[in-house]
Amino acid sequence: MISIVPRGSSSQLMFILAPIFAIFLTLFFGAIIFAFMGYSPFAALKIFFISPISNAYGLSELLVKATPLALIAVGLSFCFKNNIYNIGAEGQLTMGAIFGGGVGILFYDVNSFLILPMMIIAGGIGGALWASILALLKIKFNTNEILTSLMLAYIALLILDYLVVGPWRDPDGFNFPKTRSFGESGRMPILFDGLRVHFGLIITLILLALSWFVYSKTMFGYQLKVSGYSPKAARFAGFNKNFLIFSAFAISGAFAGIAGIGEVSGPIGLLYRDISPNYGFTAIIVCFLGRLHPVGIIFASLIIALTYLGAEDAQLFLQIPASVGFVFQGLVLFFLLGTDLLVNFKLRLNTLNG
Repeated sequence: MISIVPRGSSSQLMFILAPIFAIFLTLFFGAIIFAFMGYSPFAALKIFFISPISNAYGLSELLVKATPLALIAVGLSFCFKNNIYNIGAEGQLTMGAIFGGGVGILFYDVNSFLILPMMIIAGGIGGALWASILALLKIKFNTNEILTSLMLAYIALLILDYLVVGPWRDPDGFNFPKTRSFGESGRMPILFDGLRVHFGLIITLILLALSWFVYSKTMFGYQLKVSGYSPKAARFAGFNKNFLIFSAFAISGAFAGIAGIGEVSGPIGLLYRDISPNYGFTAIIVCFLGRLHPVGIIFASLIIALTYLGAEDAQLFLQIPASVGFVFQGLVLFFLLGTDLLVNFKLRLNTLNG
């Protein structure tokens, strides 16, 4: 009989290498899946992981998709470090897009350099306010944040749906469920001519650097980590638990909200129903694959962003559904959880006597 028992001490090296093992296992079993589907494993993996980034445009698209993933993931890390499981970043992204997009719609015909900063600030406020509901429910009623954050995510999506088919619908849009386009002052500046990489990338890198500074150089970052590792030690040290919960949720929501306004004011330029291909949920995988560390999150966001691009190329060249990208994301998460289990636990074979 096989049982799982805790290790006496876990290896820090294996903790770092576990995500790499998870990625290689994903590639290996992904190749097996392609083989069962009747495709050459190596050719299929090349189309999925190499072809999308074989030119400058592909690399730029990788950055476009990695930008919101990294920004949302580093925001979620503030919650996860405090042992708070906020899985509703998709809703906070949506509310950020609504708040910031509302400013862009209101001033669509105004030409001013202040419009975009106002949209970014409004987006951060929208995401933070939506996440603050979760914090209040957690502090006042000790609700399960997994359930409440998930439910609020779908409420936010329904609010967006109501707005784009109702009061915010473009009067010249032939009844399509979308708003009017933002003016030039409400669009993220493009960083390179002919490509779609925009100023949101710069904002993301700045916030990633700021997060690293908070984690490594400030008392607030230290309190978050202590509270997550040992709530009893945090209480003994006199840390304000409610303040840490509220702050973690607010920061997480603000980052997701900024990612939302970056998405609609960058590649899209307006609001419509499907502004996000589940970035808020996928960022959870990015966060844990990057070990809740800003630098790790950068690399993890690039890897997961590649699954989006690979799925598009697989649909085009292999004639398989684009949802295969979600299969690879699920495999990464599955093997990451499995390798993490083996880092902290070991298998023991128990023999039966008699």
